[in-house]
Amino acid sequence: MVAKNLLYWLVGFGFLLLGCTRPEEAPRDPVDTEVSDGTDERPNILLVIADDMGWTDLGSFGSEIDTPNLDDLARQGVKFTDFHVSVSCSPTRSMLLSGNDNHVAGLGNMGELLTENQRGQPGYEGYLNDRVASLAEVLLGGGYHTYMAGKWHLGHEPGTLPSDRGFERSLSLVAGGASHWADMSGIVPMDDPAKYTRDGKFLDSLPAEFYSSRSYADFVIDAIRENRNDGKPFLAYLAFTAPHDPVQVPEPWLSKYRGQYDEGYEALKAARWEAAKRAGVVPKSAALPERHPKVKPWSELSENEQAIERRGMEVYAGMIEAMDYHYGRVVDYLKDIGQYDNTVIIFLSDNGANPWYSREYPQVRETGFLEKFDNSLSNIGNPRSNYAYGMGFATGSSGPLDRFKMTVSEGGIRVPLLFAAPGIKGGRQIDAFAYVTDIMPTILTLTRLRYPAGLEGREVTPMRGRSMVGLLEGTEETIYSRTEFVGGEMGGGKWMRQGDFKAVLVPPPYGTGDWKLFEVSVDPGETNDLSKSMPDKLELLAAAWDRYAKDVGVVPPQ
Repeated sequence: MVAKNLLYWLVGFGFLLLGCTRPEEAPRDPVDTEVSDGTDERPNILLVIADDMGWTDLGSFGSEIDTPNLDDLARQGVKFTDFHVSVSCSPTRSMLLSGNDNHVAGLGNMGELLTENQRGQPGYEGYLNDRVASLAEVLLGGGYHTYMAGKWHLGHEPGTLPSDRGFERSLSLVAGGASHWADMSGIVPMDDPAKYTRDGKFLDSLPAEFYSSRSYADFVIDAIRENRNDGKPFLAYLAFTAPHDPVQVPEPWLSKYRGQYDEGYEALKAARWEAAKRAGVVPKSAALPERHPKVKPWSELSENEQAIERRGMEVYAGMIEAMDYHYGRVVDYLKDIGQYDNTVIIFLSDNGANPWYSREYPQVRETGFLEKFDNSLSNIGNPRSNYAYGMGFATGSSGPLDRFKMTVSEGGIRVPLLFAAPGIKGGRQIDAFAYVTDIMPTILTLTRLRYPAGLEGREVTPMRGRSMVGLLEGTEETIYSRTEFVGGEMGGGKWMRQGDFKAVLVPPPYGTGDWKLFEVSVDPGETNDLSKSMPDKLELLAAAWDRYAKDVGVVPPQ
């Protein structure tokens, strides 16, 4: 009945608003949100994000990794194949939770990577700033319970924590990465020991049985259970830290993928490329990108190097399956309490797969930081290890896409998006371009809430994203016309889309620093540079990027 009510509302009223570019114009009317028993009829929101997961790491996108629960979400919901984010963790999360550009929301660069000329500049605060209203703040003010578990990475200090930005209940890793076990070891000296908070209070320790994916799912389930009988809907933000390094996972996943990757990362990339074509997420004519010049050919690695590389990938694969399992536990709980059919479920990754080894992080080599860990072959994946699987297998996780996290190539910024909602016909694939800033406007449309003009006495900047409800319902083929421009930047990397074309500049060490042009609808691997044959198109897109940079206040790193 609730699903039918929501569908009736969308059909009868919601689509009248979809022609507007500002999702804050969606109605916020307290009338008709409750049924006769006092229960709010609006849907729950389960927003799930993976950390550093490659584009083809799910079965529905061509992976050999077992992800049955997320594959079921793809079958029951809508699968987006041309969905984009930023190149790294916190910029993406700032856009996800604000509906605005990361340069407006405070994460023009990751706080850990701010250059001296960026520090103190507007949009480079290193935390989710007061120029935006967060998704949790808007939903909390609109009558929702708001829960969060997992990685925050949008502020390290009091005043910038989840509890300060609208989450009633939260268990959060404050930093960008840490051990997945209870030891609270950071992955870099500046964040060691890692900071965790629970409901705004910093924790001195974690329970001995802590494992990130399991414990975050537990917290979300418990938070929902606490208030399940009060008739209010909820936002549950489940921000997994898997499969971000260090690659660590308990049994049975620790052993499951042994031997799966013995042929190496080049073979994995080719296999994922073919599987992605069979899955229909790229054209059958899509070319396979060449091996990145910084990736050493598998055949030139020593036996020991090969053993360590494939062990890292085996554990990484186990982490993804474990994440899928614990996500499935949350879904099972929603079914048990009769809320599954009234819950919007959204799943995405925050960026592409991570190309860095653990030794390549800031300050690690200079301080001898890694000497405190046991990264021997036999201990990778276990407590006290701190291993990241590196560029070779990161390119494998990208499958038919080029490059990886920290680059504006498709392998860095194109990620899976799965979306299921009451009244939305599932089992469909959407190939239209969409951006992470579009998630919050979509949620506000579905929850009948406006983005506010002000919050707690301060003005806030209107969202830049657009509602995707028309795409989800099938009444629109795209939310961005073929003449409109959408772009982004981080760390000197630049990209700009117009329709099927993408201008991209990847600075050293992962690119040449020159503008290139690709028709990504037919060439998602960015293998055929059109800049020489279509110079006017490239000039048009580069000029659009300059306007974008001025509009959002990009401060180039120095």
